[in-house]
Amino acid sequence: MAQDNQDWLLSLRNKIDLIDQDIQRLITERAQIANEVAKSKSKADAGGFYYRPEREAQVLRAVKERNRGPLSDDALLRLFKEIMSACLAQQKPLNIAFLGPEGTFSEMATYQFFGHSVKAMPESTIGHVFTEVEAGVADFGVVPIENSTEGAVNNTMDMFINSPLKICGEIDLPIHHNLMSKQTDLSQIKVIFSHRQSLAQCRTWLSSHAPHIDTVAVSSNAEAARKASFNEHAAAIAGESAAVMYGLKILHADIEDQADNATRFLVIGKQVLAPSGLDKSSLMVAGKDEPGVLFHILKPLNDHGVSMKRIESRPSKRGKWDYVFFIDVEGHVEDDNLAQAIAAMRRFTSNLKILGSYPKSV
Repeated sequence: MAQDNQDWLLSLRNKIDLIDQDIQRLITERAQIANEVAKSKSKADAGGFYYRPEREAQVLRAVKERNRGPLSDDALLRLFKEIMSACLAQQKPLNIAFLGPEGTFSEMATYQFFGHSVKAMPESTIGHVFTEVEAGVADFGVVPIENSTEGAVNNTMDMFINSPLKICGEIDLPIHHNLMSKQTDLSQIKVIFSHRQSLAQCRTWLSSHAPHIDTVAVSSNAEAARKASFNEHAAAIAGESAAVMYGLKILHADIEDQADNATRFLVIGKQVLAPSGLDKSSLMVAGKDEPGVLFHILKPLNDHGVSMKRIESRPSKRGKWDYVFFIDVEGHVEDDNLAQAIAAMRRFTSNLKILGSYPKSV
């Protein structure tokens, strides 16, 4: 009986070996074809011009549609993302600027969108991410735009007021915060470092479990983990990767106040994308100084059946009490209904800037 079981296991392993050979052969074949596609395209200075986010989104949607298990959609998407990333890197790895340092959620979002076969470039500020992409040093940038608990990231919105860059993609990243330290007991902790957004997202947990411990806001969660790694009586709130990077123990996991806490990141670049079939568009609108202007700006969206997903206002930097509106809508600016709505909106604006049309997060 035992021998029969061993023979059965051996036959299964032989089948897996044969399948692995087929997988490797097909991946190699895919890479060769991808290489030919890249060679046939324009050899522009920036590698980003032979990377098409809308095409990649279509491929990943097809992966989800074909999936019948047992692997989850997320597992298959990760596998295909890495295959495409490696194939693309044959020509030239993409340079991706992100809000650093290493170990931040922005870095996680970068690899989730582009895969690991890119050159990730940590930048100290959101402004530096924009600058590197504008200068062509980076092909794309990744910046946070909003958190489901704490709302908009104003620094990112403000950069779009004067930047020529376009939005080329979005990433919805689940955010799980962990309390980490060199210590193993919370009673030994005298100070907790973290980014101010993370402190706010863990406000209830901190008030319940660490009401007498000082909290100090720092530039990033990775910087918080670095500080905690040098201080025996300090802790940090950060992601799991930061604990690994800085040799810290996780004392309490998933301490965020909202279980579905997530941050939305934007991919910024110079490309104007073609429709992918399931898109969003972002607009920046400055209204004329007249009564009911916001109503008149938004009414064409309703008139033409365009769904608005988000609206935020920010000071325009042009004068006191002067504002611009950031509006996210469903659809691509080449769609007839959205194009007609935008044309009607322009009659009530002093400036309407299309920040980009891009695939919805897969």
